[in-house]
Amino acid sequence: MDKKPSQPGKFSGEKKFGEKRSFDKRPGGSRNAQGEKRPFGRSAQDGEKKPYSGSPRPGGKFGEKRDGRPGNAGPRRPGNGFGKPANRPAPQMKPAAAPSLPSSNSRRVALEIFQDVVRKDAFAALSLDDRMKNANLSQLDKRFCASIVYRTLENLIRIDYALSFYLNDAEALEPKVRDILRISACQLLFHDRIPENAIVDEAVKLTRALGMEGLTGLTNAVLRSMVREKEKIEWPKPEEGAKYLSIMYSVPMWLAERLIAAYGEKMAQEICSYRNQEHFITIRPNMMRLSDSEFEALMQKKVWEMEKGAVPHAYRVRLASEIARDADYMNGSFSIQGESSMLAAQAVDVKRGMQVLDCCAAPGGKSAYLAETMAGTGRVYAWDLHEHRVTLIKAMMKRMRLDNIRPVVRDASVLKEDLLGAMDAVLLDAPCSGLGVMDNKPDIKYRATPESVEELTRIQEKLLNTCCQYVKRGGTLVYSTCSMLPEENCQQVEKFLADHPDFEIAPLPASFDEKFKAQYTAAGLQLLPHRDGVEGFFIARMRRVK
Repeated sequence: MDKKPSQPGKFSGEKKFGEKRSFDKRPGGSRNAQGEKRPFGRSAQDGEKKPYSGSPRPGGKFGEKRDGRPGNAGPRRPGNGFGKPANRPAPQMKPAAAPSLPSSNSRRVALEIFQDVVRKDAFAALSLDDRMKNANLSQLDKRFCASIVYRTLENLIRIDYALSFYLNDAEALEPKVRDILRISACQLLFHDRIPENAIVDEAVKLTRALGMEGLTGLTNAVLRSMVREKEKIEWPKPEEGAKYLSIMYSVPMWLAERLIAAYGEKMAQEICSYRNQEHFITIRPNMMRLSDSEFEALMQKKVWEMEKGAVPHAYRVRLASEIARDADYMNGSFSIQGESSMLAAQAVDVKRGMQVLDCCAAPGGKSAYLAETMAGTGRVYAWDLHEHRVTLIKAMMKRMRLDNIRPVVRDASVLKEDLLGAMDAVLLDAPCSGLGVMDNKPDIKYRATPESVEELTRIQEKLLNTCCQYVKRGGTLVYSTCSMLPEENCQQVEKFLADHPDFEIAPLPASFDEKFKAQYTAAGLQLLPHRDGVEGFFIARMRRVK
């Protein structure tokens, strides 16, 4: 995956699940109209989000066990090796030190990043990167901060549902306090290696540090009530269908309904519940400079762990910190590119000397793949609507030393008549909802709305109808998105083929793995992360026959 989803909508988490209960500061927590305690309970999330920037899985061993005991055993009694005390005084031994706990500052930075996303519509990965640069955090704190941000976003609807049992009107609450409660509830529900008292105390300290002394009592009481009674929360049951998927896996209700309609309940649950537990970065060699074997030899000199991916020329690397600053990356020996993105470029099946158009090209990963495959011959015209994104393509060209790419700022939906029928191949990786990568970028699922998807489908249709005119007879048109919604994918292709009898669906190139070919239909290839082991993507290869 080498491009961000376009046309993001405003961040839109689900609200007001279940009946709200008045907050009760008495030790029993909230009570119902008959004076009985409200049930609370514990969640158990299957699968975990891979962390940001090379860290181990969030939820790693941060500090003490839940009961407050150190995470390792105390010192052993000295003896003679046969279970009896030795005939000498036991040496004075210090107790094993408890593992370090994350600092208060890590939670504050996590709160700031979380608020960037939910209050300012920022992208989580970009905000995390920006704030980490200026934060004085240890590696432990950085890992913990990233885990809070991503886990809270992954499970936000479920967290809000749990908090709804303790708050009368969460929407009316001071936004900073509400978000402190959210990231703290996330720790209580999903970070079971952190002492619960420490989570509550740190939340109170953070509320106070942000100048809200008057709300520290509420923060303390809400979270302590959750600690006491979270085992009894009445979560939705599987038979409740879309509501169950929406709350338990934190996807907006409309999206849960559409996934069920498209894939059936079983597959929809597999899609919603999937969390990529492996953390790796996919890279590939510059095919004009290195063969796969030469690239493997180069990689053996590094401390990274590496294995072959599911796609030709793809390698999955781990333990690669700040890979974009690696000397071999900076000199153009390899690129960072998702495997599904590589497949979309591979589907074009370019040959040397071709004239190829990449319609929505930034940041340039697919253009580079096409240019390298043609060994520097022919031309790859790389268009993008925004000048700053075309600048990214130019920077990539310079780094990779690819002279057969021609980047231009251009609106691909506006017909350029002098190029009619001039291209051997056109690749349209269209603006889309990005929901195919929501397991890696959880904030995406809250940005998409029914309205934004409808607008995107209109843009996709217009782009298809315009850009197909550049394909010469016998040439290839590849349409792709990083979405899983049929209205952006197979339905677009079916409508396009019905409206354009001069095009027909074409088979995937021979270079495609058989497991991908087996999923290919008369309307294209839908890749699903939980099933196919690559990013969620759609690819349709078409040929102009007249």
